[in-house]
Amino acid sequence: MSNHYRNDLRGEAVTLKYAMFGAASLLIASAGVAVAQDKPGGSGLQAASQNPIAALISVPFQSNWFLNTGPNEKTKYVMNFQPVIPVSLSDDWNLILRPIVPIINKPKLFPGDSSEFGLGDITPQILFSPAKPIDTAIGHMSWGAGPNLLLDTATDDSLGSGQWGAGPSAVVFFTSAPWTYGALVFNTWSFAGDNDREDVNLFALQPILNYNLSDGWSLVSAPVITANWEADSGDKWTVPLGGGVSKLFKVGGQHVQAQLASYYNVEKPEFGPDWQLQFQMKFLFPK
Repeated sequence: MSNHYRNDLRGEAVTLKYAMFGAASLLIASAGVAVAQDKPGGSGLQAASQNPIAALISVPFQSNWFLNTGPNEKTKYVMNFQPVIPVSLSDDWNLILRPIVPIINKPKLFPGDSSEFGLGDITPQILFSPAKPIDTAIGHMSWGAGPNLLLDTATDDSLGSGQWGAGPSAVVFFTSAPWTYGALVFNTWSFAGDNDREDVNLFALQPILNYNLSDGWSLVSAPVITANWEADSGDKWTVPLGGGVSKLFKVGGQHVQAQLASYYNVEKPEFGPDWQLQFQMKFLFPK
């Protein structure tokens, strides 16, 4: 058996192992722990855990496997550590800090490439949001807006952009049990960095849709649609479609949400991934 084929099998085995781990975590959550949902139909903590600007401290660890990436059709792994930290500014306003810290394992994506493991570019979001939701005809609405930053923190050139950037970001989110839904949108432009690297002009839209069931279960979909405005016309957009399932539960006194989802890229750059498999563990700290 060739080394190339053996490495491919090893990569697929690792992907399958973590997919099975994610599924097993959800089954364990449903079997033997106390349910953390405090109100049926998707209100209370269950809905707050899905709101990106809720006044709720959360610490998610999100594993992403990008399948069939590059001309060598390899699997790229990204673990996003993305805590959400609300700060009360007054009775009327909150400041929501949402840094995303990626840890990346990049295989050899094309001939002559090298594999790398390390830190990618950190992208903090700083959102100002009203402290109380607004009642509307379609549910309780929360919103927030503020700057989105790009920090040149990658430990290797192939793991980041080599640029510093900033731009606007905004969130709107509705709660109307058993549904929660909304969207996060931002655009980032580079303003400094390595002159030999490509400028950054990146748009991202994340629609969020959840249908909350009983016992802390939810059907979820939150694909990240991106457009690289610096790329050639046929390589600008990445448009994933899909979804998954999540479970809110309690281990001892700790509230936890586990989520397993997959997305297929119906539009992507020439050497972009075909599929994304995602597993997330989110630790919740309600007041």
